[in-house]
This record gives sequence, C-alpha cells and structure tokens, in this order.
Amino acid sequence: MSPLEPFGTRLRTAMDERGPLCVGIDPHASLLSEWGLGDDIAGLERFTRTVVEALGEHVAVFKPQSAFFERFGSRGIAVLERAVVDLRAAGALVVMDAKRGDIGSTMAAYAETFLRKGAPLFSDALTVSPYLGYGSLKPAVDLARESGTGLFVLALTSNPEGAEVQRAVREDGRSIGATMLAHLAAENAGQTPMGSFGAVVGATLGDLSSFDLAVNGPLLAPGIGAQGATAADLPKVFGAAVRNVVPNVSRGVLRHGPDPAALRASAERFADEVRSAVSGV
Repeated sequence: MSPLEPFGTRLRTAMDERGPLCVGIDPHASLLSEWGLGDDIAGLERFTRTVVEALGEHVAVFKPQSAFFERFGSRGIAVLERAVVDLRAAGALVVMDAKRGDIGSTMAAYAETFLRKGAPLFSDALTVSPYLGYGSLKPAVDLARESGTGLFVLALTSNPEGAEVQRAVREDGRSIGATMLAHLAAENAGQTPMGSFGAVVGATLGDLSSFDLAVNGPLLAPGIGAQGATAADLPKVFGAAVRNVVPNVSRGVLRHGPDPAALRASAERFADEVRSAVSGV
C-alpha cells in the first residue's frame, strides 16, 4: 500500500477546512448513564454510533480513548474498530489515545497495531509515552514516517502528578519535558506546513513561556471545557505556537448528547471560539 500524505499536512488541511477542534470519544460509565444508556456493550455501541453519525462529517479530529472500549473486551474493541473506519471514511482524522510506550519489538508491535495501513485499528496518529527514553519510540517514529501517520508524545500533561517527571531537571539543566519538545522539533525540521510529530501539552497549565513549544508540529491540548480551560486561554498558554494547537474537548461536547443536533451545535461553538481566539495571533 502506498503511504498517505504526511499526517501534519492532512491535519493542517482538516483544521483549516473544518475548524481547529478535536473531540474526544470517552464513553465512561457516568457519561453513558447521562445519556440514559447502560454501562454495557449495547450502551457503548449506541453512544459511539451516535457520536460518529452526528459529528463525523463536521469535526476535523477525533480522539477515541482506547481504554473505555478495551474494558468491554473483544466486543468493545470491535465497536472501536468500526468507529475508526467510519470516522476516517467521513473525512475526519483519528488520533488513537492509547498512550503506548515500551521498548524494542513490543514498541514495534504497538506501532503495527495502530499505524500500519490495513490493521484493524489503523489510525491517523497515536499518543505515546516516552518515559522509557525518547529513543524507545523509534519503531513508532519509523513506521509513522513510512505510513504517513503521526505521533503525539506526552510532554507537558495537565495531571498534577506529571510534573514530578516532566519538570524534573537533567544534568544539563534542561527539564525532561523540554527535552521531549526538543526531540520533536528535530523530527519535524524542515517540514511544511508542519511536521507529523506532535506533543501533548495541557491547556490548563498556564504560562508555558519557559518552554520552547515551537516544535513545527501539532500540540494536542486537552483541558478545554469541563477541565476548566477556555479557548480564550490558548494564546496565553501557547503563545506564537497557538496556530498549531489541536484543542481537545470531550465532555464539553458529549454532555449535549444524545441529541445529534445539540452535539453538532456544541462542537461548532467550540471550533468557532478557538478560531476566534487564535485568529489574531
């Protein structure tokens, strides 16, 4: 199979055409209950189908959280497989939120699962953890280049526990998070309109001016909506890199279900707010 156009190129086009927004698909038990659905495979399937059918042709990027499907076993994975295929068929990009990280042949197997064209869970990009050393990601980096897919590397996450690792300082005086950003900038050097290797950087972290976020790649930014960050916060957090930010909203959109029109209206509102916030930067 021939490789796709590079993920960074496809992402830039999708956000320009559909709006700068990523909708997380996180079917946890409380959200299923809010929708009047059971915490079972029937509820999972109904929830997922509704989101895909309501938003698949309107939103640029979707980020299904693999764990919420995996907890139902093979039948849950089957629901996820169908969702990925249908979202991509609707013209959306899929970032699989699996946060995989290992070494050697195991990392290669994770990469094959999500980044090899023809795989049942083939996605446009994958979230990965670099905390076995950035070099441990090489099998995924290599396959992403070969297949035209992308990676989002955990760099500066919004959970409070993340700081003990990501803001720890190396012997050279640079923090671990800053080191990950530097690796990504090297991966993306010379790529236009942007590279395919991005970072996960929380939108709730406040002033990040001490970090060089200009990695010439996308910055996946969870925290918009229910976690407290707003579109208006993005320029303050991301500075000149804000145009490459992919804001992720989950509950802020999904709580408006199961009404398809309400889901679409919420997603459009978030996308418009982000577009307005970054237009002058």
